[in-house]
Order: sequence, then structure tokens, then C-alpha cells
Amino acid sequence: MVIEQTPAPLLSIVVPVYGVEAYLRQCLDSIHSDIPAGEVASVEVVAVDDASPDRCGELLRGYAAEHPGVRVLHLESNVGLGPARNAGLDVATGRYVWFVDSDDWLPPGTIAAVLERLRADRPDVMMVDHLRVHEGGRREVDASSRLLRGATGVVRLTDRSQLLRVQHTAWNKVVRREFMAELGLRFHPGWYEDIPFSHPLLIGAERISVLDRVCYLYRQGRQGAITSTRSGRHFDSFAQYDRLFAWLRQRHPDGRWHAELFALMVNHFLVVVGNDDRLHPHLRKGFFRRAAAHYRRYLPSGGYPRPGGVAGLKHRLVGRNNYLAYAALRRTHRATARLRSPATPASPATPTAPTDSTPPASPTDSALPASPADSAAPGAASTPTTGAGTEPDTTHHRLVQTHGNGSQ
Repeated sequence: MVIEQTPAPLLSIVVPVYGVEAYLRQCLDSIHSDIPAGEVASVEVVAVDDASPDRCGELLRGYAAEHPGVRVLHLESNVGLGPARNAGLDVATGRYVWFVDSDDWLPPGTIAAVLERLRADRPDVMMVDHLRVHEGGRREVDASSRLLRGATGVVRLTDRSQLLRVQHTAWNKVVRREFMAELGLRFHPGWYEDIPFSHPLLIGAERISVLDRVCYLYRQGRQGAITSTRSGRHFDSFAQYDRLFAWLRQRHPDGRWHAELFALMVNHFLVVVGNDDRLHPHLRKGFFRRAAAHYRRYLPSGGYPRPGGVAGLKHRLVGRNNYLAYAALRRTHRATARLRSPATPASPATPTAPTDSTPPASPTDSALPASPADSAAPGAASTPTTGAGTEPDTTHHRLVQTHGNGSQ
């Protein structure tokens, strides 16, 4: 008797699940219903119940019973987003893997487009575009989306270095599973687990493909989401950057990509320290001090491409560990923003046009003398931090600033 082996699927979609009872069905339906009839064998869905305290486990069991191709893994204890993704990865069988968060969803036509491009380009990593979706349906174009434009065919990061500044998440990348193993990449525990995962994927890839299409809808403002939760766990970002630079030293001891990643790190720290939704005021000073310590620890010997304007001034203040000046600048900038409110709304049918301008503020770079601790590479260009992309529909889209590292 000859036993025929079932061919492995082309794509495994791993969905870690925790505390998303209200959104889980929408996520799973957006995936399952989007698989073309002739591609059922090409896609598997692996849902990982991370010991969710609500009814998610029950919902997953029922969903898997009704929908072939959906596999459910129930963890005995809560391990967190990164390790839950690892658990799904360990049982995935697809040539490629895509990590989709269970409070987000896919727009129609996504999976067919993804499968077609994977077959055509055979990439190590394929990057996809996304939109941010707020309660009530308002959609925002990520400012880093414009960095995806014009990347045709298969490229390397050395050819399109701006791809390193696209939002550094796992869910905007479809990754060849064996390539991930070759790099030795796994998700680490703690918040901001994407930092030591996403950047190495692009740095190590020989073949990067860009699907310049909105393939992911990223929910904003959900209670419990990291970006809208005040917590001391935002300090986890420091350990994640330690892991990133340790990987970089091992793989690129010549210092390649160090300056670019350093600039993105400082940008990211400034996003977190300035965001009222992430840090309680009593934690802000301590976070700034830790950011300044990382600045001194990882500052490239040859400098780095520090941005201009107010953003560059903030970099210099971090480099000098000058929290008092930073706090004063933050208050001034916010007071100026309040005076300018409300902004004139854009036309509902037209996305806001991209801009490369830096918001003005009272202080300028000339207010501080040069210092070796905050030097940038001579002649280095400022990092572009804004832009726009769009999905062809009539929903109002607004540009959202991401500060050059893809982190709002």
C-alpha cells in the first residue's frame, strides 16, 4: 500500500490569542473567508490560546470544529505574546509564516494577493502595507508606508535601506520559515518583542519582496493594548534593544547598520517617553534616564544620522541626559499645539498629503553648543519620518506620524 503524503501548505498564519473575546471572531473570519476556494490546501491557520482568561479558548474550540484548516493550540499557562508566537511557530508546517494579532484583521483579497506574490518572488521576507483603524471606523495611513513605494521585484536591504524604517512589527512581514531558523530568530518574552525580531529579518535577508497593498488592518485604542496602556513594562524596551545590538555585534562585527539602528532606537525611546498613554508622569524621568544610558552605551564611534529640527534637539537632550530641558521643551511644544487646535479636517474622500516638515517649537538646535556625546555623522542626512499610502476605498484616511522608526 502506498501512502501519499499531504503536501505542506505554502503559508501558515499564526494567531496568538489572549483577552480578545470581542474581536476574535472578526479576526478569524477575515482570514478563513478570504482563502480562495482553490487554495484551501495552501493555507493553514494556527491559533494559540495563551491561557486567555475570557471565553477565547471556548470560541477557538468551536471555530476549529466548524472550519477545516484551523488548528488550535491551548497553552496551560499564560506565557505572553512572544512565547505564544513561538509555540505556534513550533507546530506550523507552511513554507512561510505570517503572525497576525487576534485583535486585528485582514481586508478582502489579501490572502490571494499574498500567495501570488510569494510564488512569484520566492522571498526570504515579504513586507506588506497596513492601515490603523480606530473605534468608529476612522482609518489612518502610517507615515512609514511611503517607504514601501517603488520597491519592485526582489531587493536587499543594501538596495533599499529605507525599508529598515518601516514600522518594526512582526505582522507586516511574511517570513520564510527556514530562513527564520537559519538566523536563529525567536521571539523573546516581554513587551516590544518585535524589536530584536523584525530588524534582523531585514538585515539578514537576501531576498526582500514588497507587496505594496494594504493587507492588514491594525486596531487602535483597544483597552489592554500595549500602545494604550500605562505601565512600567514599557521599560522592557531597553532589554529588547540590548538583544538587538547583541545580535548585530555577532552577525556584523564591522558595525554595519549600527548607526541606522541606533537612530531608530533613540526615536523609539522618545516616542514612548513623550506618550501619556504609555507612561505615567512619575515614570517619565526614570525612562528618560534609562534612554540616556542606552544612548551612551550604543552611540556609534563614527556618529549617526541624527534628524534635524526639534527631533534632533531631543536626540541631543537624551545624549546629555538633560531631562529638565526635555521636559521644558515638551511642555512648550504641547502648549503650542493646543493653541493651534483644532486642525482643519481633511476631505473625507482624500487621504492627507504627506509632509516631510518637522513641527516647529520655540527652542532650536542652535540653543545648544556642540558636544561629543551627541555628535552625528558629519554630513549625514536627516532621517525621513513621514509619508503616506492608501487603500482604494472611500473611507477617510489620515496620515499618522511614526517618528522614523515605525512606532507611533
